[in-house]
Amino acid sequence: MDIFQSYVGSLAEVASPVGGESVAALLRFSMLPIAKVLIMCFLGFLMATSYIDILPAQARKELSKLVFSLFLPCLIVTQLGKAVTVEKVLMWWFIPVNVLLGSIVGCTIGYIVALLVKPLPEFFNFTVVMIGIGNIGNIPLVLIGAICHDPNNPFGDVDKCNSDGVAYISFGQWVGAVVVYTYVYKMLAPPASLKYTGEADKTGVLKGESLPYHANGVTNGNDLTAPLLLTSGKQNQVLEYVKACVEFKIGEIVTQPPVIASVLALVIGGIPYLKREVFEEHGFLFFLSDSLNMMGGAMIPCIMLALGGNLIGGAGSSQLGMKTTVAIVFTRLIIVPIEGLVILYLSDKFGFLPPNDKMFRFVILLQHTMPTSILAGAVTNLLGFAEKEASAILFYEHIISTITLTGWLILTTIFTLL
Repeated sequence: MDIFQSYVGSLAEVASPVGGESVAALLRFSMLPIAKVLIMCFLGFLMATSYIDILPAQARKELSKLVFSLFLPCLIVTQLGKAVTVEKVLMWWFIPVNVLLGSIVGCTIGYIVALLVKPLPEFFNFTVVMIGIGNIGNIPLVLIGAICHDPNNPFGDVDKCNSDGVAYISFGQWVGAVVVYTYVYKMLAPPASLKYTGEADKTGVLKGESLPYHANGVTNGNDLTAPLLLTSGKQNQVLEYVKACVEFKIGEIVTQPPVIASVLALVIGGIPYLKREVFEEHGFLFFLSDSLNMMGGAMIPCIMLALGGNLIGGAGSSQLGMKTTVAIVFTRLIIVPIEGLVILYLSDKFGFLPPNDKMFRFVILLQHTMPTSILAGAVTNLLGFAEKEASAILFYEHIISTITLTGWLILTTIFTLL
């Protein structure tokens, strides 16, 4: 009864324009970042048309390499380095854990869905990744900025609301970058059994040969990019899936630009003197962080332009099939957020979260309600495999999430106020 009364009271507070965010305001806040994403994708689509032809396939691929090798690392250094301290690492430990839990549980759900819907063999891993890896960076950052900008926000002081929200999200982004550059990168590698035609043949790769691309564009014939989950028999599929999750080359992981950037940001943020010199306006090295910040600002627009350009053949050019597409979109936007509610409830019950910190709980839940990570789409662009399928999934998800995200945003706000 007490829980029910608390729920009703929180609902009244959220719905009241005086005591908290109105439903209309939450609707506006949830649609704003989605609208921005769609506009940038549309511009990328225009640039890739035959009338303008500024972003042909090869240009989009090179743009994706720039994102992974330069823009994303710059963004990680500036955002994470500003936010992190030794004390905050100890206090916020559950945020990166939550990102890992969300990825593990989400990919497990994705694996089950892939077994049920039976996509084409070459898209089995793709289905798992598109369901399991959510957007924990740019859309949450825009959402936090939009919500905290309103003086009637349910999290209190405008400045504190925004600074806390951005810091929490930034602290989780480095884990997301590691996940993308290890698990996602390997899972989305083109299967060796696939016969390449069209764009793949233009790269000079022999038919039937795998494409182990790296961020710097160099291939490595020793990469473990054998087809995953394509063997007959469910037992072999499970063994191959587990093997894909645990068999990563340590040297390749630690030398990836986003991972190096994450370590560098943690080191700078953990040394107060160095942090002041690099990130404070009057610091001796502030010019360096200011330059990196400007470079990092190009990451989101560049990814959106590349993904939008991949829709040049239309969202219907995807070879996934209607059943697999619907299953991915429905599971990512409806089913996966439910496991986020369960994770938050259990972590709060066991005392893993800072007491009385509503924004912390809001960000934890928000990380589970997002569409598929746009970085996963950028990886397909980088590898030259399943680009149209990834763009179609992201296109449909961002259209539909204008509805689903509004509902989850309202429920998330209510849950954090309980």
